[in-house]
Amino acid sequence: MGGTYMAKPGEVPRKWWIIDAKGKPLGRVASLAATLLRGKHKPTYTPSVDMGDSVIIINAKDVALTGTKPEQKIFFTHSGYPGGDRYIPYRIMLKERPERVVEVAVKGMLPKNRLGRRLRKRLFVYRGPNHPHEAQKPELWQGGK
Repeated sequence: MGGTYMAKPGEVPRKWWIIDAKGKPLGRVASLAATLLRGKHKPTYTPSVDMGDSVIIINAKDVALTGTKPEQKIFFTHSGYPGGDRYIPYRIMLKERPERVVEVAVKGMLPKNRLGRRLRKRLFVYRGPNHPHEAQKPELWQGGK
């Protein structure tokens, strides 16, 4: 009698994916990246196991924000000291550090625990179309979502 299949961490096949963010909405790119990092696109998905693949996001500088979000959406950071809060409009963040904008969006869609921290180590975001991961033979994501 067979039970529910639970994947074990050592037996998970891993791949590398490239997501081209050029002209795509930030949230769509981030949710696709989170899905691939988590491994939810695999039929053997197990919630408590790191099943995901590595994700390379290129052209982060060309990611789109729809409507009035570039002006109204605020990027918040805090140094940890009293009065150490900083509020920066997304239009400025997209110009100065587009990689950070994409990383924060993906981080918000991953679990807030040890598993989520481990998954974030396999996310690589680059401003332009070039990346140093050719040796891993990454494939351009064409599929479903």
